[in-house]
Amino acid sequence: MKKAFAILLSLLMLLSLAACGSKDAAPAASGENQKPSIQGVQDASVEAGQSFDALAGVTAADPEDGDITGMITVESTPSLDFKGGKATPENAGSYELVYSVTDKAGATAEAYATLTVTKKTGEATLLKQFDFSTADTANAHGWEAVVDGADAAGALKDGAFVIDIVNPGEGDGAIRFVKNLDVKAGADYKIKIWAKSTAPTFAHFIPKDGSTDEWKTFGGEVWNFRLDETMKCVESNFTAPEDGVAELRLHLGKITPNPDNAADTTPENFSVIIDKVEIYESVGAEVLEPLYTAEFAGSGAAVAAGDGAAASVAYEDGAAVFSIDAYPGEGGGVWSIRAVLELPGITIEQGEKYNYSFTVVSENNQGGEALVESDTQEWAARANFNGIGLEAGQEVTVSKTFTAEANISDPVLRMQIGNPSEDVTANKITVKNFVFNKVGGDKETKKTIEDFAPFGMRAAENVDKEKYPWETFNGTDEDNERGVGTIWTSDGSLFYRIDDGGTVDWHNKLICPITLPADSYFTVEIKAKADKPVSCGFFLNPQGSWDPRVSEGMDFTTEEKTFTFETKDIFITDMPCELLFQFGSEATAALNGVTIEFTSVAIYQMPVL
Repeated sequence: MKKAFAILLSLLMLLSLAACGSKDAAPAASGENQKPSIQGVQDASVEAGQSFDALAGVTAADPEDGDITGMITVESTPSLDFKGGKATPENAGSYELVYSVTDKAGATAEAYATLTVTKKTGEATLLKQFDFSTADTANAHGWEAVVDGADAAGALKDGAFVIDIVNPGEGDGAIRFVKNLDVKAGADYKIKIWAKSTAPTFAHFIPKDGSTDEWKTFGGEVWNFRLDETMKCVESNFTAPEDGVAELRLHLGKITPNPDNAADTTPENFSVIIDKVEIYESVGAEVLEPLYTAEFAGSGAAVAAGDGAAASVAYEDGAAVFSIDAYPGEGGGVWSIRAVLELPGITIEQGEKYNYSFTVVSENNQGGEALVESDTQEWAARANFNGIGLEAGQEVTVSKTFTAEANISDPVLRMQIGNPSEDVTANKITVKNFVFNKVGGDKETKKTIEDFAPFGMRAAENVDKEKYPWETFNGTDEDNERGVGTIWTSDGSLFYRIDDGGTVDWHNKLICPITLPADSYFTVEIKAKADKPVSCGFFLNPQGSWDPRVSEGMDFTTEEKTFTFETKDIFITDMPCELLFQFGSEATAALNGVTIEFTSVAIYQMPVL
């Protein structure tokens, strides 16, 4: 009897385990059905008449049903006839693809991609291989190095005017960077020299009266200006009392600012590198006629945030306070947060001169752009473009005088501030004292930029533009605080040295104009490296508009890499274009100088059949 009972008990336990499941059995289904997912969907490009496999590399999975790749369907707009995931498009154009998959419970997932179908083309042929043979056409613009009783020499080298100093002599004037400038009675002059040094040293900047042998200056002297490995600007301002000659002198000889500290003096065996000089001549008087003064008492400002950013505006003590609670996520940029200073009742006329000014304090470092443009049309009706660079906690005045580039009936001053500085996640920007003026009077300012690159916008007149079409644009060329660079060729390579990195992308630009033939596709092949890792945006863009046919990022390393970019559409006529490399960013500025070496840039043409 006991034995029978034991057998019965064992059977009951087995039945119970079978009903409930052991600890190793699959868990019972519970909760809501989970949606499937699709992986591997990406944009693609094929030539008309070629087979396209939309499912290559694409998979689908479901938490309950497992691998359901075989259940994926693909639809296209315009329509394509997919069989087994494959189709052969015959017409060139852009096709929007929708991938769908539905699990057994009826839950559906979708993914999207664009298929670009290009026209049939012939074989690729080399359209342009840029010539990087050494150019020896640099222009000193009248500047020279004068050495008296010192061991030094100056020459045009590596896109700059370089003064190599072995021994600085016994006086500050023993080594001079000099130019004679004709001046006009009553005219105001501003001279800016952008320079750096391989070792910490000092400089004097003296605008001497060159019309007399006596030691007489125009005023505006700058004493004991510190030079080091960071590119800096030394600036002199003076007014010419009469027609004559100003002998502009940057003294680089022996300077000891503190006689009690003889060690704090000009060193030996170093070099001073001068990238450019800017000369402003202003004649006449300027009158500001206020058109609008903001009160910021509950109105006068606005803010918009997108791409995951969050921002708001409030008013405190006659100021507009823009609070950034979150910067944009991946895919956002400077335009993702737009702080607006309104200009009610103002109409801007193309060709007229205007001025604006406001004071601003930022809790954290902040770069960005200041744009006078249409509230509704934005960049399509823009009167002026300016840059902003704010240091944490410092009150600065942002001011700009400009000639309007467009008629605008609904202008605003829009600050694009969506890019954060490094390690900054939130910010507060306080703006007050905003005044918008029309500029009257008869003041005229002529600005001359003299750089020392062997080719480019300001090179010697005998430069072969077909052979050396490359040029640079710097943020400081338009009176922004950041952005200085130069170019040259050596040993079959093109070098672009950024000596002062800007904080926004247009502060450091390398540009090459080229006309591309109609009815063709193009491949741009670039081989390059840098002495420090640095990134840029690369664009192939028609001149005179913004419609990039290539818009890609480039990440340079210390090892040479090959970058290949292809166009997806054609021009109906021969089109003047530009190869555009935009380097400016907070990361570029933090590098304190970087040199990119291009060993080859080639363009291949595939004509449409």
